[in-house]
Amino acid sequence: SRISQMGLHLQPFALHFLALTFPLVALGFSDETLERATKSEGYCSRILRAQGTRREGYNEFSLRVEADPEFYKPGNNYRVTLSAATPAYFRGFTLIALKEGKEGDKEEDHAGTFQIIDEEETQFMSNCPVAVTESTPRRRTRIHVFWTAPPVGTGCVILKASIVQKRIIYFQDEGSLTKKLCEQDSTFEGVTDKPILDCCACGTAKYRLTFYGNWSEKTHPKDYPRRANHWSAIIGGSHSKNYVLWEYGGYASEGVKQVAELGSPVKMEEEIRQQSDEVLTVIKAKAQWPAWQPLNVRAAPSAEFSVDRTRHLMSFLTMLGPSPDWNVGLSAEDLCTKDCGWVQKVVQDLIPWDAGTDSGVTYESPNKPTIPQEKIRPLTSLDHPQSPFYDPEGGSIAVVARVVIERIARKGEQCNIIPDNVDDIVADLVPEEKEEDDTPETCIYSNWSPWSACSSSTCDKGKRMRQRMLKAQLDLSVPCPDTQDFQPCMGPGCSDEDGSTCMMSEWITWSPCTVSCGMGMRSRERYVKQFPDDGSMCKVPTEETEKCIVNEECSPSSCLVTEWAEWNECSASCGMGMKKRHRMIKMTPADGSMCNTETTEVEKCMMPECHTIPCMLSPWSEWSDCSVTCGKGMRTRQRMLKSAAELGDCNEELEQVEKCMLPECPIDCELTEWSKWSECNKSCGKGHMIRTRMIKMEPQFGGAPCPETVQRKKCRIRKCLRGPGLEKRRWKEAREKRRSEHAKEDVDGELYPGCKMRPWTAWSECTKLCGGGIQERFMTVKKRFKSTQFTSCKDKKEIRACNVHPC
Repeated sequence: SRISQMGLHLQPFALHFLALTFPLVALGFSDETLERATKSEGYCSRILRAQGTRREGYNEFSLRVEADPEFYKPGNNYRVTLSAATPAYFRGFTLIALKEGKEGDKEEDHAGTFQIIDEEETQFMSNCPVAVTESTPRRRTRIHVFWTAPPVGTGCVILKASIVQKRIIYFQDEGSLTKKLCEQDSTFEGVTDKPILDCCACGTAKYRLTFYGNWSEKTHPKDYPRRANHWSAIIGGSHSKNYVLWEYGGYASEGVKQVAELGSPVKMEEEIRQQSDEVLTVIKAKAQWPAWQPLNVRAAPSAEFSVDRTRHLMSFLTMLGPSPDWNVGLSAEDLCTKDCGWVQKVVQDLIPWDAGTDSGVTYESPNKPTIPQEKIRPLTSLDHPQSPFYDPEGGSIAVVARVVIERIARKGEQCNIIPDNVDDIVADLVPEEKEEDDTPETCIYSNWSPWSACSSSTCDKGKRMRQRMLKAQLDLSVPCPDTQDFQPCMGPGCSDEDGSTCMMSEWITWSPCTVSCGMGMRSRERYVKQFPDDGSMCKVPTEETEKCIVNEECSPSSCLVTEWAEWNECSASCGMGMKKRHRMIKMTPADGSMCNTETTEVEKCMMPECHTIPCMLSPWSEWSDCSVTCGKGMRTRQRMLKSAAELGDCNEELEQVEKCMLPECPIDCELTEWSKWSECNKSCGKGHMIRTRMIKMEPQFGGAPCPETVQRKKCRIRKCLRGPGLEKRRWKEAREKRRSEHAKEDVDGELYPGCKMRPWTAWSECTKLCGGGIQERFMTVKKRFKSTQFTSCKDKKEIRACNVHPC
């Protein structure tokens, strides 16, 4: 067989792929042979021993790691693409990653992990779960997967692919189906790992970039922002290898940050133009509001650019909005081939990446700057549970856009080794289209109307016009261009290039239908206004006819009506509306019955889709000062509506309020009211009385200290008596008083007739250690006698000063 002639040693893996295209029996393999081969294999080893005879210079299939790095950063994600050059294709494939020098017959021989992007295209092999293979056998020209690099210390890794095309298996240990990546030394952290070869192509090439957004509520339903979804204006350039717009593992410039967070390309364009020696063309295309519409409603945005030998790379980006700082784009896409030619076509599916400047996790997260700034990285489905792309199983993120870059022309002498094919020749012959649309992205228009008839009915030059409607001016400070467009023209049948054509009049209106009931014919005419200069006859038709139907029912009870008039204009200027047309009754039924024929006809009409006018808002202001000078308060920030109010209600919030906390407010000392003045401490002569108050709250956080808590004032009841018997009388009174007190304690209340009192309690502790305090004691009623009532029979209380010495 052809397989045996090629010297292929087919393992069950190879048979698995060959079965995609033709039965194993046709190849001369029996079930016994297959079973024997299967039992003899180790871990994934049958994949590795599928070998083929390699043809020199064979580049029909290629395995590529995005940005073509020579080194990998441990733990980083890389997009791996397996592709076939036109017109080749492949039906099956297998992709593995091995540590250098390992055979792959053990699990630990494999390095890193693959992540499926499109489950309809790719899947993990059931009998070798570290390898990726096709989901269904069919013709394909390209597949993509993600590969997460292994941890530090793994060393070099070999990515190897096998291809099943027709009846041949290609599995290369060198060349375009094998890629070797070595671990990047930590001393080179932050340095680009993308070596770009010098370009050897001659002349220049012109390309068209077309961006197809596929981010919609249908494809990405989780938390999809219905109101303001859009793609920002595309910004990029064709440049040399000395300039980097953005790259994975690098840090976003201020221009990239403004695109990523605000959707503004102004700063990015300024940065690109500052690199005028390194940049050949600035790439620009308009924003898309909303993010997705059918292509028959809105054409995909496109831009043209050129490349040459020194500036043969192209990069671009566009923001997925609203989002914290998420974008899609290409970085340093090389359009120069190793054969010194220019790439004919690039098709790349895009997933979003994070610019590393904002830490939000949802489409409409509030601003949360990432400090310090992080590196640019692709988003994954395991980033955060609240992410709209989150998948707890770690599945792939659905593609949000596709970019197609096609070569449309080449200029100058070309020096590529491979001869031009037909497509190349045709591309070079296509005339350059020069129609730049400089409409600002803040001006939203309807589609252009069809061109009007030419203002000249002769072969003299005239003008024709088309119009569009300005639906929204999102930024009143940016003027919007005219809504009318004019173009030179000549009358019907005339041509600027050919003076031998007939000049014809416009068509005269249709004649009445030849019958008043049923199907007939009608006609219209035009005439020759000017014959060709060479005197030849005009062969342009001057009359045309068509069928017409009037009064379909031809019976005595039928009404005779006119033909339908033209349809009125649609009742809506956008979206779904209604339109009407009328006809008149020419004659009522001959039998005298009522005329039931409809004279008005209504049908739906569809105008261009109504655009939800997005709010154009200024950035948030800085937060205001806290509403208080200490403690808890509130602060606010505002933003302004930049679009005109008459364009419709804007439901976006224009002010935000949040709590703020300053150092605690001082708390002053808090006291009770003053007590009543005590009795005088002397029975005669000069004495003093005191009053006190208590501390309810000690001072805190620097509050006012506590004032005095004890006050005293002088008192004088009566003069003390002077004389020889005075001292004796005082001594006698004091003795009697002591006796009374002892007797009062002994008889337990005999001092107060009518009630029995408990003894005095002991004096309480002094309220202060110094500076004057007070003590208290109490006497309570133990028993009242029923036979008597005395107002003096009640609880007693005594107060005295204590610790009056200064502190």
